[in-house]
Amino acid sequence: MTNHEILKIAMAQSANDLCADASDFEKEENIIVLSMQSDNARKYLKLPFFCQLVSYGNNVVASVSPEFREIAEIYINKYPIEHLFETPNLHVLNDALMEKGQKICFMAEYFLPDMNVLRPLDCFYELRILTQEDFVDLYLPEWSNALCESRKHLDVLGVGAYDKGKLIGLAGCSADCDTMWQIGIDVLPEYRRQGIASALTSRLAVEILRRGKVPFYCAAWCNVKSVRNAIKSGFRPAWVEMTARPCDTVNEMNK
Repeated sequence: MTNHEILKIAMAQSANDLCADASDFEKEENIIVLSMQSDNARKYLKLPFFCQLVSYGNNVVASVSPEFREIAEIYINKYPIEHLFETPNLHVLNDALMEKGQKICFMAEYFLPDMNVLRPLDCFYELRILTQEDFVDLYLPEWSNALCESRKHLDVLGVGAYDKGKLIGLAGCSADCDTMWQIGIDVLPEYRRQGIASALTSRLAVEILRRGKVPFYCAAWCNVKSVRNAIKSGFRPAWVEMTARPCDTVNEMNK
């Protein structure tokens, strides 16, 4: 696959998630669409959205419930695109959402592989390709980024790093949709800063591509270590998302 083909696949999936058209992300003007249930959306998304903003850099596509349409439309057309996903402008949106019982909850940056630089990086430790049956005893706190206990059926492929038979690092991917698999990574604290994370991430990305799927990687803006790993592993920023959730949900998460 080429970078262009990978980007098109990602946009098509975002369109499925938002009930939009893939071409909407390439337009100059901002787009508002109504959110609905979608069988083709990423499996972990809770639909319909109240207010979801997505940008691939050209514009913003907002997928909303009807009662949030006006709030989103006013907001995304008031400020420059590059400032819509950051404070202080974001306070304006959050204040408006709170009047209807919502708050900004999740904000993240998503990465796609750059086929011009992606390659499996070397690792000092033994690497093993793992499949679903290998994960049975690995749903432990130390591997909670690589694997998801609540969605075990989606964890389909992984790469483990071993020191004399001991698992010290794990990259796993979940089949979140038909075309794209998301990568998560964990390395035991005493083995970090040795290039294990990037070796596992890059190797898993290559294995995913060999299976005809697009690997993608998600990180919070403030998670500098994770972003660095994405870049070192051959990934590049592709799109950003912001999700609103009910105030009670956000407050419970903050306890």
